[in-house]
Amino acid sequence: MSENSLPNPTPGKKPKNNSAFSTLSTILTVALVLATLFTLWTPANLFSNQMLDNFFQAWQANPTLTIPTATPSPRPRIGIVAGHWGNDSGAVCTDGLTEMSVNLEIATRVQQQLLAEGYEVDLLQEFDEKLYEYQALALVSIHNDSCNYVNDEATGFKVAAAASSAYPEKADRLAACLTDRYGKTTGMSYHANTVTGDMTQYHTFREINTNTTAAIIETGFLNLDRRILTEQPDLVAQGITNGILCYIKNEPVP
Repeated sequence: MSENSLPNPTPGKKPKNNSAFSTLSTILTVALVLATLFTLWTPANLFSNQMLDNFFQAWQANPTLTIPTATPSPRPRIGIVAGHWGNDSGAVCTDGLTEMSVNLEIATRVQQQLLAEGYEVDLLQEFDEKLYEYQALALVSIHNDSCNYVNDEATGFKVAAAASSAYPEKADRLAACLTDRYGKTTGMSYHANTVTGDMTQYHTFREINTNTTAAIIETGFLNLDRRILTEQPDLVAQGITNGILCYIKNEPVP
């Protein structure tokens, strides 16, 4: 048969077996590339030294390249009111010791202890302008009871939750944490049945944002409890700090 007698293939078409082989080769090539990429981009080498070197080389070649930085989250905020500070002396003892000075000493130490725990802490005066619609995880106002001798039972501390809280169960829990941790830390007894309306309806509770969980503590009597209040302010402050942390960390309260 002569060359001219051979049938001419249809223009623009390839034999089917060649087409199938080409498709299979393409699939295998893509699969091999993907497998290689998945092998390279593993968590172990995602931030390898080589990749970091390549990144910094690219940055040096193009100094306008910006590296995104994470915006730090604001630290949780806590408010501590030093009772009577900036307003009046509070109770005054015969030797000149004032309730305000004792409150401020304890409150300052509570602030320092909570700062060391990583919180943002505001030390506030009795009628601080910052208290209007003040928002925080918790607010505690620190006070003390009378310098006068009442009887041998006038010793110990007491705590009251904010009656105006939007979430009374949270305020009750803060008060429970303060009561439990303060008593255990200081060894002082709870002075039961002496919580008054002046405590539950404390003016600051009406000034702050109702979503702020708040409580007031009278850390002791300036007469019979004077020694621990004035000579061991770190211990007294630690009791309050432990109570606040108990609430914030949702620790169990017996």
